[in-house]
Amino acid sequence: MAGLLLILFSTQLKIDYNDYTVTAEEFDYNLYQNRPSTKTNEDSLNILFLGNSYVAFKEAVAFKESQGKYGAVNTLGYLGKYQFGVTTLELLGIKNPILFLKNPALQEKAFLANAKRNKWVLRRDIKRFVGKKIDGIRITESGILAAAHLAGPGSVKLFLRSYGALDFADAYGTDIPSYMRKFSGYDTSFIIPLKKSKLKQP
Repeated sequence: MAGLLLILFSTQLKIDYNDYTVTAEEFDYNLYQNRPSTKTNEDSLNILFLGNSYVAFKEAVAFKESQGKYGAVNTLGYLGKYQFGVTTLELLGIKNPILFLKNPALQEKAFLANAKRNKWVLRRDIKRFVGKKIDGIRITESGILAAAHLAGPGSVKLFLRSYGALDFADAYGTDIPSYMRKFSGYDTSFIIPLKKSKLKQP
């Protein structure tokens, strides 16, 4: 299936993502207690400081997943800026992965819809585990939601409820603790838990 998707995308996709793509230099993904000082020199690079906002959270996840590229397809057939699998897209009501890959706005909506669904599935675990430490990692809601994006909410439940004994790693070796640590401390209160979080694909 992944090979077929890669062939389809390489032969059919003709879209310019330049209007949507950002580079790593345009964002500061670090969380600071106080905003860092910035130079006013016209020659210095202007940094958009996103703080710990929802936008900072999703852009940080996107950069980790695909370097923020809407047209990205990895070797396993995961798609877009946030590297969605076809099965997850179907759960969200998206049945045409090629059109999904061509539609940046839909990709952004899919990330939020999936986060809402994951937050609903994990709502009890968020309440129970946020603020605790597992294997030296302070558990936060944003860390849980990022890990659910990586591994699925079921795997995150197993990890939390086993206090780290049952872990998950993807095909590239990325595991739940690394996402919990990397994406800790963002404000994800904007994401409202929703059991049936679905989209209508245009």
